[in-house]
Amino acid sequence: MPKSKRNKYIFVILFLLLPLSFVVDVFLGSVRIPFAGVINVLFNPQTANPVWITIINEFRIPKAITAILAGGALSVCGLLMQTYFRNPLAEPYVLGISSGASLGVALVILTSEKIGLNLLFAGTYNKIGITAAAMIGGVITLSLVALIARKVSSNVTLLILGLMIGYIIGSVESILKYYSTAENLQGYVIWGMGNFGNVIWRDLAILVPVVIAGLIASFLLSKQLNLLLLGENYALSMGANIKFVRLMIIIIGGILGGAITAFCGPIAFVGIAVPHITKNLFNVYDHKILIPSVALVGAILALICDIISQMPGGEQTLPVNAVTSLIGAPIVIWIILSQRKIKHTPVDE
Repeated sequence: MPKSKRNKYIFVILFLLLPLSFVVDVFLGSVRIPFAGVINVLFNPQTANPVWITIINEFRIPKAITAILAGGALSVCGLLMQTYFRNPLAEPYVLGISSGASLGVALVILTSEKIGLNLLFAGTYNKIGITAAAMIGGVITLSLVALIARKVSSNVTLLILGLMIGYIIGSVESILKYYSTAENLQGYVIWGMGNFGNVIWRDLAILVPVVIAGLIASFLLSKQLNLLLLGENYALSMGANIKFVRLMIIIIGGILGGAITAFCGPIAFVGIAVPHITKNLFNVYDHKILIPSVALVGAILALICDIISQMPGGEQTLPVNAVTSLIGAPIVIWIILSQRKIKHTPVDE
């Protein structure tokens, strides 16, 4: 079967799997609602149980939408990092972007009350302030990593430096935690476990446009990203503006990684796993195909992780990070074992 025809079939299967995963995710929760009741709420709310309508519309649907946004954004962010650094192990969590975003969130959550900003950051302004702080933290950290990347040639060294930056930021966060109030500290610790369920419709009004803007901007860079795969010298010879592309990748990566971290907490391994899953699934390296494909696979994987996190039942759910780590860590091990020498395949003609 021709590759193009095969990929079309894969796209169709994934597009069918996305709404199916969405419905299953909405079905699961601490309150048991029959599957028929969920379908009734979604497609015929006039005859549905009012309590079920509230639970599904106000809590479960926003959570599922957040999972889709988080999975797509982190996956595309990981793809950008892997292309930019030409490193198959690069992703927001490993390179310290999530740590930088977390520090921005910590500065808002843990210090706002002490410096008299708790009223300023109340309600919607709290989310805006946290989101802005996370984006700024992510952009600054990624800029620092990019600067270091110009000085080192080893991919392993770059990853180790990224981890060290994460540890330094973690130390600063520990100091902030030590001087924080018990209430703020509890909120920050819960946030740090990773959770799609803390987002409500009012928050989605901020998150949706930010993520969509980041994904569109990523897609518009597809041609330049394809050229980067062939090396900077070749990209320059083809007329690519390397400085502009680098700047845009840093901004987009910081925005996508920072926004998701602000609303969902640091989510590990999605950004590193999904690009590799997608490349092997579609067998393509053209970013015009990869970016939407990675976003779609990431959205489905995030929904599946959220479904698994609720499998134990009861009122408590597993932290999303625990599930993403169980899925993503084996993929990282496979990458390390199967790619002793990093190779870059030319863009498909």
